[in-house]
Amino acid sequence: MDPQDQERIQRQRAALARRAGGHAGRKQRRTAGRSSKAVYPGLLGGSYRPLGDRDIERIHQTALDVLENIGMASPIPILREHALAKGCRIDARGRLCFPRALVEDVLAAAPRSYVVHGRHPDQDREISGTRVYFDAGGESMLTLDFATGRYRSSTLIDLYDFARLVGRLDHVPLFSRVVSATDVTDLFLNDVNSAYASMAGTAKHIHLTFGDVRHVDAAIAMMDLILGGEGRHRERPFCSSGGCPVASPLTYEKNSSEVCIAATRMGGNVGMAIAPQAGATAPAALAGALVQTVAEALAGLLLVNLVVPGHPVGFGPWPFVSDLRTGAFSGGGGEEAVLNAAAAQIGNFYGLPTIVGAGMTDSKLADNQAGYEKGLSIALAALAGANIISETTGMLASLTGCAFEAMVIDNEMLGCVQRALRGIEVTDETLSYQVIRDVAYGEGHFLGHPQTLELLETEYLYPDIADRSAARAWQEAGAQDIRERARERARELLASHYPEYIDRAADEKIRARFPIVLPHKAMRPGNDRW
Repeated sequence: MDPQDQERIQRQRAALARRAGGHAGRKQRRTAGRSSKAVYPGLLGGSYRPLGDRDIERIHQTALDVLENIGMASPIPILREHALAKGCRIDARGRLCFPRALVEDVLAAAPRSYVVHGRHPDQDREISGTRVYFDAGGESMLTLDFATGRYRSSTLIDLYDFARLVGRLDHVPLFSRVVSATDVTDLFLNDVNSAYASMAGTAKHIHLTFGDVRHVDAAIAMMDLILGGEGRHRERPFCSSGGCPVASPLTYEKNSSEVCIAATRMGGNVGMAIAPQAGATAPAALAGALVQTVAEALAGLLLVNLVVPGHPVGFGPWPFVSDLRTGAFSGGGGEEAVLNAAAAQIGNFYGLPTIVGAGMTDSKLADNQAGYEKGLSIALAALAGANIISETTGMLASLTGCAFEAMVIDNEMLGCVQRALRGIEVTDETLSYQVIRDVAYGEGHFLGHPQTLELLETEYLYPDIADRSAARAWQEAGAQDIRERARERARELLASHYPEYIDRAADEKIRARFPIVLPHKAMRPGNDRW
């Protein structure tokens, strides 16, 4: 290229950046509203189909065979009562068997959509069709310590800090308990304080988990206090609950089953995670693992909808995978990615709001292994049309660990997945014939063309953490890798973002009624933690 042409293009690039308002202008426009964004929560998936139609039908029919002929062990009494009244039977082994016609009737009547509410209406999300949303969750027992870079037991403060961080991540609209508060050993204290820390940390929709069904009503009372009166949460449920009501293979788990029923009193959907592990608690054959996962996920749907007909349920097939050399859970392989995409496809086949798990890397650090394992599994689940994809943000070490810098990196990765979901819009305007003609007859490049300026923010998503500078400029600026940049961003956010989502009067009432152990000092700037 002629040096004069190079100089002209460089000048126009600089002018383009100035006219766009630079990085600060781009960032402001990306947060200004859906119409000005390249991506946003709720984009449609469904284009990736690892299973053929005949495959899905065979898996479905075999899952019905499992429920009708093998059945489920250990149904809780209230389910047994309602199921028997609907024509189910208890076989000679004491297993509850569901007639296929009943299963199909429940499937036909189950709600096809629901809304998860945030603290404010602009955080509400419709869960339906193939709309895709990302959820932070995992309940890991370990946190990668920000100061030492070594794993340690997760604490209540960690949970609060992770909730605060998720509150500032654009591409993560939903929050679940990402770490367990191992420092709070009393089960009631743990459940109540974990709920409080989550609600204090983020205004996004929260999925709560409970170690004991008796603690659900305490959390509901806390939510009512936050909203200003008894029964207010049921009117606008900004929290939901559910659990893992099946212990694979094919056995109901008592407490979690009871929590799923009790969660209906919260007013929101009941979310489930049914996670048999191929090669350990499910067949090693991937198709067989899907059959069992689907059967158990249908058993979860039956649990709620036989007892509380018509209540919205997040259908939750989460097929896990074993490393068959050791029997250990492996969250990062291609098998895990394709299984959860197939599970999402089956959820679409049923027309049910569907939750799957992805992003469960086996890497212990936010490194290249974590990047390719997370990116593959989350992208496939999203493209397959899972409604809620959980475990996406911050999870490491096969779900046993969580890291603040990983959360920041994962948020940016989720934006790229959303851009892939959005795809390419082909219209008379975007085909750009006249634009090509104008440039071919004119300047010879598109940098300064009005279409380029118009599409600068709406067609393209720009990274904040990933580096796109030239190698020499990167070296001269200190040669930081992505983990270092993510650590800086996490520290910046956590040092400055101390929200007050629970007003002080409500907080005083909550602390007077419940044994909240999270100190006020830890929830204010200047506490020297960051």
